[in-house]
Amino acid sequence: MIYVSSSCVKHKKIKDSVQELANSGFRNIELSGGTEYYDGFEDDLLELKAKYNLNYICHNYFPPPKEHFVVNLASLDDTIYSKTLEHLTNSILLSKLLGSDKFGFHAGSFIDVHVSEIGKKISKTNLYDTQKAIQRFIDGYRLLENIVPNIKLYIENNVFSKTNYDTYNGKQFFMLCTYEDYIELKQKLEFGLLLDIAHIKVSSNVLGISLETQLKNMLDVSEYIHISDNDGLHDTNHAFGKEADIIKILKQTNNLKEKIFTLEIYEDIATIMKTYKTLQEAIV
Repeated sequence: MIYVSSSCVKHKKIKDSVQELANSGFRNIELSGGTEYYDGFEDDLLELKAKYNLNYICHNYFPPPKEHFVVNLASLDDTIYSKTLEHLTNSILLSKLLGSDKFGFHAGSFIDVHVSEIGKKISKTNLYDTQKAIQRFIDGYRLLENIVPNIKLYIENNVFSKTNYDTYNGKQFFMLCTYEDYIELKQKLEFGLLLDIAHIKVSSNVLGISLETQLKNMLDVSEYIHISDNDGLHDTNHAFGKEADIIKILKQTNNLKEKIFTLEIYEDIATIMKTYKTLQEAIV
């Protein structure tokens, strides 16, 4: 099954993003970041769901909080950690309301990023104690997985861009950037992996490790996948064609039809539809 992220189209209100995607024929929509909070958005989503027979999945920064911040379940700042727990709890409860049985969110980081730095160079600050931050993330995850037990939680691999690699002289300040990070965390916590292919492409290139090996290993353990393309240096959410390196690796994987994909490309509707078809053909 293929979903399309609501962040692929740019509107302030989620109802307008969903409406545009529904008008274009998409029926599986992942609700993600990029919109603003407003009263009554839940009713709008339920109305659109009924009207167009939509399937929803909530992702990370949806529903948008009234006051923006960067979600970080590994934060050792008590205020940010509490706000993160509250936000993710709201997302899980909304997932239940919308009839979804899955919710994915980003792995934590060992610094707290400012809203203005999302997708850009992150200012250099002192790193948290790695083991304390990981344990805080684990503790928070265990609280979250009991809120609605029949909603499965997934943790998304982070992206380590070239710009931020240079800022910290190669020192990794995000959790879960590689397959090896996945194995290490899996030894401490049982969780589902939300594999972001674009993230692993950047992280593999920047860290000088094999994209093919990383991607094949992570595809084997993930049933829920985000996909877009980029230049291998930054996560730019580009479209992809049949000859893209990620598609060639993808087609070597078994049981693709049993996995859930979300298309995350920031292009016009025509390009989104063309890329959707490319992905459809690749996972047959």
